[in-house]
Amino acid sequence: MVHKKEEYKAELYGDAVREKIEEFAERGWESIPEEERDEWFTRFKFWGVFHHRGGQESYFMMRLTNCGGVLEPEQLRAIGEVAAEYATGPAENPEFGNVWIDFTTRQSIQLHWLKLEDIPEIWEKLEAVGVSSRSAGGDTMRNISGCPVAGKAEEYVESRELLDEIQEGIRGDDSLSNMPRKFNISVTGCRQGCAQDSINDIGLEPAHKFIDGEEVKGYNVRVGGGLGGREPRRARSLDMFVRPDDAYETVRSFVELYHEEGNRQNRSKNRARFFVDEWGTDEIREAMDDRVDFDLERAGTHFRGEYTYNAGKPTERGAHDHVGVYQQADGNYYVGLSVAVGRMAADEAIELADLADEYGSGEIRLSRRQNPLIMDVPEQAVHELLEESLLAKHKPEPNPYERGAMACTGTEFCSLALTETKARMAHMLRWLRDNTELPDDVDRIKIHFSGCTADCGQAMTADIGLQGMRARKGDDMVEAMDVGVGGGIGEEPTFIEWVRQRVPADEVPGMLASLIEAFAALREDDQTFREWVDATGHETIVELAEPEEVEGYEDPCLYDGKQNWYPFEEGDGPAPTNVDDEPISADD
Repeated sequence: MVHKKEEYKAELYGDAVREKIEEFAERGWESIPEEERDEWFTRFKFWGVFHHRGGQESYFMMRLTNCGGVLEPEQLRAIGEVAAEYATGPAENPEFGNVWIDFTTRQSIQLHWLKLEDIPEIWEKLEAVGVSSRSAGGDTMRNISGCPVAGKAEEYVESRELLDEIQEGIRGDDSLSNMPRKFNISVTGCRQGCAQDSINDIGLEPAHKFIDGEEVKGYNVRVGGGLGGREPRRARSLDMFVRPDDAYETVRSFVELYHEEGNRQNRSKNRARFFVDEWGTDEIREAMDDRVDFDLERAGTHFRGEYTYNAGKPTERGAHDHVGVYQQADGNYYVGLSVAVGRMAADEAIELADLADEYGSGEIRLSRRQNPLIMDVPEQAVHELLEESLLAKHKPEPNPYERGAMACTGTEFCSLALTETKARMAHMLRWLRDNTELPDDVDRIKIHFSGCTADCGQAMTADIGLQGMRARKGDDMVEAMDVGVGGGIGEEPTFIEWVRQRVPADEVPGMLASLIEAFAALREDDQTFREWVDATGHETIVELAEPEEVEGYEDPCLYDGKQNWYPFEEGDGPAPTNVDDEPISADD
């Protein structure tokens, strides 16, 4: 028997959903029958429109989509202006205030506190500059990941044109909109591995082969990577090398195979990684061979040994993110800002767009680590750009904790999360900065925080990974975290090993400090955190990781546990509200 969501989608999904969203928006929130909201909200996600969690009825999030993280001139400004006009919430976040945008781990942007009635106007303003929310959520192909500086920096295989082809021809194909589950595609053309092919449903990685005595550049193909549900998988090699001209057809063949054959009954076991588990790489390769119009070749020589992006290697081996100042292939520079946990005020986003216009080409790129990059800055303008006040806050040379931090949405808005993430992470980063010391050669500790086991914050790939839980502390139920160490992406991707589970949130900073202080004291020369974890051994790490309350850290919402309509507010919330944010009476 198919899952009920498959029945919803079979009735209506994909591009056709937009017309219904516009109809509901015209008639208002109350026009959605209460008994039908689950099915309509399932459909809305295809257009990037997500209903907020319980207690925030009538408020929505919109996720945008921009292939490979590219924002053309004027696009970020339009997004910031939309946020300023439409994304004001009924309560302030004590850390971030009100009216902001969130950069995501798939190189895009999310807006919160939107009203359904405003969605058509928001689309009109964004689409006027080429920004879309289509296929940004639900059971479909999500934003395609690529090197954020593809086409600008040195690539072994040029990938920007291929990314755009996949976006238009595959992700844009409405006949493929209804996938069994969400589906992630990545293309890496560089030798740093920054598209993280190993945790995508299909990933192309640069490779080469000598064929008839000549070097041929192309891609090796991996499938079935992913993180969620405490069942992570590395993408597995299909032992397949494809030339750039055949790469589009290769991706499409696997997308179509999963679209047609993927499990539509058991949603806990039907992501593409489980499809690969079930079929095996040999059978998948044979099925794809029947679907493509070229002869398959065995895998070429890859460059995974050179991967440095979140690979746990020393900085001198190469860039591990895009924060900082880097030269482009054309002699200009790009400047990567560090936006701790990915949240930026709307007025700052507009200011960032202004700076991109003033000092560069106006183009912004987004990385998979929730950070924006200002592109095409002439060498003579770099120093002046670095003196701008916005870069004093979102620094290209941040402290090691800010540089390594990522966090998902958390209970602030998400119905799945068990803990608040972003404000708590910001508190922890400041406390660690002020209360721990790191050796001068350590420029990052990658701490990733996910509010639940879906792992949108990619905790499984961090130096230190945090996943939200609940725990009892004394007589109280409190927000808590499972804590693991030793994850990373690189030649041999590894996932964290759990060190402590259900640690009350106010005891986590002390536990992290004990680990970090042990690392600083016991590491060999030039050893990174991941290397130290590997060398130290799990049992010793467990002994060193002692949870404790610490002076100077006050958790922002220890006792909330999703009891309140907003983690930082008590009492009755205003929801549901009308387009003017006035509460809707049950008698209306």
